[in-house]
Amino acid sequence: MWPYMAVLLIALLSGCASTGDWSSDTPTRQDPRAAKAKRVNLQNQSVSDIYAPSSNLWIRIRDGFEMEPMNTPLEIAQVRWLSARPDYVHRSMARSSRYLFYIVQEVNARKMPTEIALLPFVESAFVMPAKSSAKAMGLWQFMPATGKDFRLTQNVFRDERRDVLQSTDAALDYLQRLHKQFGSWDLALAAYNWGEGNVSKAQKRNLAAGLPTDYLSLKMPNETRNYVPKLMAYRQIVLDPQAYGIVLPELENHPYFVAVDVGSDIDVDLVVKLSEIPDAEFHSLNPSFNKPVILSNANQQILLPFGHAEIFQENLRKYTKPLSSWTAVQVSKTESVDQAAKTLGVDVDTLRAINDIPKGMRIRSGSTVIVPKTSLRPGDISSVMAENGSLSLVKPAPPPAPAPQKCAKGAKCPVVKSAKGATKGNSSANNAASQHKSASTGLAKSAKNSTTTAASPLVKTTNAKGASKIQ
Repeated sequence: MWPYMAVLLIALLSGCASTGDWSSDTPTRQDPRAAKAKRVNLQNQSVSDIYAPSSNLWIRIRDGFEMEPMNTPLEIAQVRWLSARPDYVHRSMARSSRYLFYIVQEVNARKMPTEIALLPFVESAFVMPAKSSAKAMGLWQFMPATGKDFRLTQNVFRDERRDVLQSTDAALDYLQRLHKQFGSWDLALAAYNWGEGNVSKAQKRNLAAGLPTDYLSLKMPNETRNYVPKLMAYRQIVLDPQAYGIVLPELENHPYFVAVDVGSDIDVDLVVKLSEIPDAEFHSLNPSFNKPVILSNANQQILLPFGHAEIFQENLRKYTKPLSSWTAVQVSKTESVDQAAKTLGVDVDTLRAINDIPKGMRIRSGSTVIVPKTSLRPGDISSVMAENGSLSLVKPAPPPAPAPQKCAKGAKCPVVKSAKGATKGNSSANNAASQHKSASTGLAKSAKNSTTTAASPLVKTTNAKGASKIQ
């Protein structure tokens, strides 16, 4: 059924330098952001025929190390912190098993040091739903604005800051640009964490003072000061895990996932069913999808575990029912969910739930909402809507204030009593002054009574990109 969906394998440029290119020359998709992800057509080649030239991914990562350890007290403290928590390290290493092969492939293809492939351990601990208080998201913790700078789509249907392929490509682009700007990986990483403008200013201050401008010489926030030492601590663990009492999980030098090109809209639930994988596994590989339908006109790909692509392909051939049950429409006027549901002819609870609209909110004119497909709305979601769909909600306008009471001529009008404790004269000004004084006093007391405590080396913090460090 679904003649337009082709199942293709992610098998990137090189395995090990000594063995050459082991991927196919199959042409890639037109999306330039996916151009580096060469794939193998499963109609001509079985997944079982694809293998990597080395069986151990950790060996490959170690072979690509190029950065020099700092051997500073900060780095030593980070190594001690990790080695004292082997369970935490093992959990994050196990989570990385889905993504690390692909990241290493991309890093190798760009001739970057493989320490960079370990950076998501620092940024997100490979927790895919990771979201900071500043709204940074994904493996590489992109802020909304930075994501847009690197063409990561963020709309009602998907957030590519959480997309494994697109966010990795964007992060490596960014790091390469920073390395070219600052001339060292230490400073490039500092700029990735703190912002390139802040690193440049810190260097200018040091130059004006006649001081060196390298990473260790710059004055920077503690978050950034510990950033590279944290990465170097993971490097040390990977380089010699036994020395720190840590057992690394076995990772094959082999693709974990397969990329599926979407040729027709298809429901997420149906993909899970046809590929015969747990729902949690699907969402671990595809956390960028915001809605229950995957769009053909959004240039999207589905990632499936390596052994399940052919299962999905075979089950799809046998499937004869509609592939998607959802479509999207644009709301023409600002109205409540109840009013919109009536206008669109859909169940109000379904409309609210599928679009995640809190009670009491109104849908703003021009918003895109997901609705069930019907005979009147049968087609796939358009490319314009797929790329630009957004949902904007507003609170209802407050009810108008009651009109002032009019008294009949000669009648006694009721007296409106002032608030308790109000003073004569300019009560508004007096109250404002009193509140300001109270607030100032409270702040002074708070500052006087506050204490600081020493933080552990890997405590949860928020960097310049707003990236939470998840422990």
